[in-house]
Amino acid sequence: MNDPVLARVAAIKTMSTPALKAMWRDLHGTEAPPYNRRFLESRLAYRIQELAYGGLKPETVKRLDALARGVEDTNPKTRRIRTDRKPIAGTRLLREFQGVEHIVTVTIEGYEYRGRPYKSLSAIARAITGVKWNGWVFFGLKSAGSGT
Repeated sequence: MNDPVLARVAAIKTMSTPALKAMWRDLHGTEAPPYNRRFLESRLAYRIQELAYGGLKPETVKRLDALARGVEDTNPKTRRIRTDRKPIAGTRLLREFQGVEHIVTVTIEGYEYRGRPYKSLSAIARAITGVKWNGWVFFGLKSAGSGT
């Protein structure tokens, strides 16, 4: 092989894991992360090429940062909420409490109870009971003590 960069990248496949970790230290100046061999191989190959041919252009890095900020939720309260498990809009949740039937409609923005919008089921459960409740547990969407 005439290309030393290509030869270094090809040699990665034949190296032992301790040798890969040593190469990581040389190329990155830090300890190798505790990931699998395949991860180390691909990142080391990228780093060798990056050092030889250059990395991403500054404009590309700025564009990627802007795109990431556009989809990243920086609000700590909403970032914790897993929207993928929320029932689909239009779903009606029924709960009988102290002999009264309570109906909640799931909306795109949150929930509706008695014609009033709410952001969380816990707020509705509190409005119904007068005490703090986990809304998912109150409406039977999650059992108490379960992680889901």
